[in-house]
Amino acid sequence: MSSQPSSPPVSATTARLARRPTALLIDLAGVLHVGDQAIEGSVAALARVRQAALPLRFLTNTTRSPRRTIVAKLRRMGFDVAEDEIQTAAHAAQQLVRQRGLKPLYVVHPDLTEEMGPSAAAPDAVVMGDMGPYLDYAQLNAAFRLLMAGGAFIAMAKNRYFMEEDGLSLDMGAFVTGLEFSSGMPAEIVGKPAASFFHTALAELGVTPAEAVVIGDDLHDDVGAALAAGIPAILVRTGKFRPGDDADPAIRPDCIADDFAGAVDRLLALD
Repeated sequence: MSSQPSSPPVSATTARLARRPTALLIDLAGVLHVGDQAIEGSVAALARVRQAALPLRFLTNTTRSPRRTIVAKLRRMGFDVAEDEIQTAAHAAQQLVRQRGLKPLYVVHPDLTEEMGPSAAAPDAVVMGDMGPYLDYAQLNAAFRLLMAGGAFIAMAKNRYFMEEDGLSLDMGAFVTGLEFSSGMPAEIVGKPAASFFHTALAELGVTPAEAVVIGDDLHDDVGAALAAGIPAILVRTGKFRPGDDADPAIRPDCIADDFAGAVDRLLALD
């Protein structure tokens, strides 16, 4: 018999989830899949959301792949998704660069270069994503020098870690924080947990924050950020969820479910 303590039971929904939401904002990695493997029950659960005709957006801070690659990967796992339903932190950064007329030095994964484009010959801003194993000192130092010269600092995300098939992996937040510390230049975060990232998706769907629900595995950057943006949120115990997240005294989700399928069951049971 296992000596591990059991998880707290799935929480009852709060008053903010007394009615079925008008739209869903769904995190990808850790909620629908881990690495190249769909989380059990998630493909069928997404199909039930489609059958219920609930509008949705998939929100992801993944910055190693363009949207077309993300869609192809999800479809191989059996998910019914379209490219225009996926909102990435990289796409948000690209939009901001265009709006402000910036000339960036892109510190990004090579696979993302096709979507972001080349760095400017005379950059005036650093735009940083998760480079994974391709990040090296020379690139960090080039970014540091540009920031010290007064360049703007845009980071696609500031996550601490994420879940891969072989365990937790360090995310880009450590490197963003390091550049902030050394340069004294705070980064403008365009992905989660920025409220604008959530609100942009809601504006596309034509719903208010109170009418939607966020489903995520990250207590801080999914659930806490959604609540701060005025959006009800469900925490799932998959992906980067760690024991104790479901009992955090400061961030209280509107519902806690064992997985995406459980979250969908709860939502579709509402009137």
